[in-house]
Amino acid sequence: MQTSPRTLVTRTLAVLGIAVIVVLALPYLIAPLYRFVDPVSTPMLWRSLTGARVERSFVPLSRIAPSLPLTVILSEDASFCRNHGIDLSAMREALEQADDDVEAARGGSTITQQTAKNLFLWQGRSLIRKALEFPLALWINLVLPKPRLMEIYLNIAEWGPDGEFGVEAAAHYAFRKPAHELNARESAELAAILPNPVRRSARTPNPAVRRLAGLYERRAAAHPASDACLHPRTP
Repeated sequence: MQTSPRTLVTRTLAVLGIAVIVVLALPYLIAPLYRFVDPVSTPMLWRSLTGARVERSFVPLSRIAPSLPLTVILSEDASFCRNHGIDLSAMREALEQADDDVEAARGGSTITQQTAKNLFLWQGRSLIRKALEFPLALWINLVLPKPRLMEIYLNIAEWGPDGEFGVEAAAHYAFRKPAHELNARESAELAAILPNPVRRSARTPNPAVRRLAGLYERRAAAHPASDACLHPRTP
């Protein structure tokens, strides 16, 4: 019996619909596994597929200088320990400040949102990506404890101009030392380049990077408990 064109179109649309649902659901199924599995990011995968250089050594949070996650929290997402993956007030503030200080302006995305983007989505500005990023960030925050979330973020973020991913590669590239030996100033300089590690450099910091690093270093000294969620209390 010959299939009618209408039936064929209906079946095709159904298959496409199922495929879209599977693709959208896949990150939600994979994310809980990252409590135990060390992930790679979509930029890392893309560079590997295109033959570009990728340098990354995954290091646990315990082997990263405490000054770095503290400074990154205060520069990227001050409410990290309190928010549930998104921070609408920070987004509004970022929009208001964007025209006032171009160098210091951040996108308003939380560390969890940036982790969701780096793990499962694509780079660049897109309303569609933001729409996918919001619920995914909420889910990642739910299924991953804050210390593990920070550990993943620091190990998948891009930190250099030639495929340097993660803090270990960043520390070796910028300062010729492992991540656990970073001091407060070096941590602040790495935090200052996070928005654009291709145009900004901790290895040869320009005046803008030095200015931001000084600001972040002072913030870290003034708010040393901002990373309290990374250090669970022992009974």
